[in-house]
Amino acid sequence: MNRFIWSAGSGIVLCGLLLMSCKHDPYVNPENPPMTGLCDPDSVYFQNQVLPILVSNCTESGCHNPQDHEEDVVLDSYQSLVTTVENGTLNDLHENKLMRAILDSDPDDRMPPPPNAPLTSDQINILKQWLSQGAQNNACDENFGGCDPADAKYGSFIQPLVQTRCVGCHSGNNPQGGIKLTNYSEIKTVALNGKLFSSVTRSSNWMPLGGAKLDDCNIQRIQTWVQAGAPEN
Repeated sequence: MNRFIWSAGSGIVLCGLLLMSCKHDPYVNPENPPMTGLCDPDSVYFQNQVLPILVSNCTESGCHNPQDHEEDVVLDSYQSLVTTVENGTLNDLHENKLMRAILDSDPDDRMPPPPNAPLTSDQINILKQWLSQGAQNNACDENFGGCDPADAKYGSFIQPLVQTRCVGCHSGNNPQGGIKLTNYSEIKTVALNGKLFSSVTRSSNWMPLGGAKLDDCNIQRIQTWVQAGAPEN
């Protein structure tokens, strides 16, 4: 496994991007912030959008989880981010060591390193917007107003969910468990063979690995979509 933020191969060195002795940010919000209610489409929420990107792409075995903490960096929570990454919540892309690693144009230094795919432009924009809005440890209720399991479309729910929470581990030349989830065909395969639903409903070792278990409503929505034949709707 690679050192630093993502894993792939060996021999990739990241001196100076995330320092072992970190300059801490001036504040640390509570680790489990209260939800603000309905999600504002113009706002980015750490718990809902940013943390899943970090967990999916940074915390698999050998990387930046509490057990391995490569380069003394842990990226499984807000507090871990602000206490182990220099300027990790600073809205200055040149000083923020996390963003510098993500945006590095040198393939030998860019995170995630080859052969892993880089973060998508949408994921990078989520991180940038979150920083520009103050890098708060915030959360919103995605099911505010009630849960509608029937509202489970591939384009508006399944694909964004998989992209944010799963693709970091299930892509590239060495996907976790040999399962790739980078396009509709691959997602449909694991949906119809039962692996998708079983992986998110386990009592332990659930997916996303290292992340919070999906809430009951999102699990119901996945089940509804699968039972409908996993359509590309």
